[in-house]
Amino acid sequence: MPWHIGIDEAGYGPNLGPFVMTLVACQAPDETDLWRLLNAGTRRAEEAADHRLVVADSKQVYTPARGWRELERTVLAAAPWRQDPDLAATNLHGLLQQLGYEEISHLRREAWFVGATALPTAVEPDDLASARGLWQTSNRSAGVAWGYCRCAIVAAPRFNDLIDRWDSKSAVLSVAVTELMRGCLAATPPEPMRFVIDKHGGRNTYSALLQHAFADGIVMAEEEGRLRSAYRVEGLDRPVRILVTPRADVEHFTVALASMVSKYVRELLMREFNRFWVGQVPGLEPTAGYPNDAVRYFEAIRPAMRKLGIAERLVWRSR
Repeated sequence: MPWHIGIDEAGYGPNLGPFVMTLVACQAPDETDLWRLLNAGTRRAEEAADHRLVVADSKQVYTPARGWRELERTVLAAAPWRQDPDLAATNLHGLLQQLGYEEISHLRREAWFVGATALPTAVEPDDLASARGLWQTSNRSAGVAWGYCRCAIVAAPRFNDLIDRWDSKSAVLSVAVTELMRGCLAATPPEPMRFVIDKHGGRNTYSALLQHAFADGIVMAEEEGRLRSAYRVEGLDRPVRILVTPRADVEHFTVALASMVSKYVRELLMREFNRFWVGQVPGLEPTAGYPNDAVRYFEAIRPAMRKLGIAERLVWRSR
């Protein structure tokens, strides 16, 4: 069966905290609507709330006011990175080992990262076990198999290094996409692959970027425009197609799930980020890291940074 692959990110806009991009991949019948196929166990955000797992753009699922129980319930129940249901992560470190163990060494260089946040944080264990069973049953009945999922995590030091090197914030997106696509190609059996990527910004041409990801093939542009950029890759051991389009996280199931995993991981990391700095500056209100509030937060932690010998570029993202 062909591979259906979605890629989306969380944390591209903030000045504080890490950027997270996720790739999720499943095998399912070609040209299928996964929301329809998995309707017994999943629903869109606009559907009436019930026992099913909501799969949608993370912004439709989680806000500070709404809380993140539904986000956590779906991400940990679906767990598209885990093949063995018995290997559920009990803390953030364990989750990252399953999602991208190579990222842990980079995070260990951060003063704020511990990885000890216990999981789940908001969902009751019995509810989560029931949700996992629902996900597994609906996927098994529909003939859908989740085979690969990885996160690329870029904290402030590497974020700034990439901007310095390429003089472009979009370099962060390019490097993360390339790493994830290469990993997916290497780790999956040679069946047809269709990547869908949520578009950011005004860029319409991606041939050069994609050529880095598929160095052994030749990337051919089929269509390039504001609403849709489509490509195929020739010369590989399998047919590969790539679609870059706005609102992919609303219109494509795998992209929506990638969006939710990215947001969940980013928010867990921000909890540890805030826990560290609030410990250094008692009474400090936590931040999500977005521009307006980030200035307030950064000014408050600057004295502690100087005391700890932490340079500004290791915390503040320059763009």
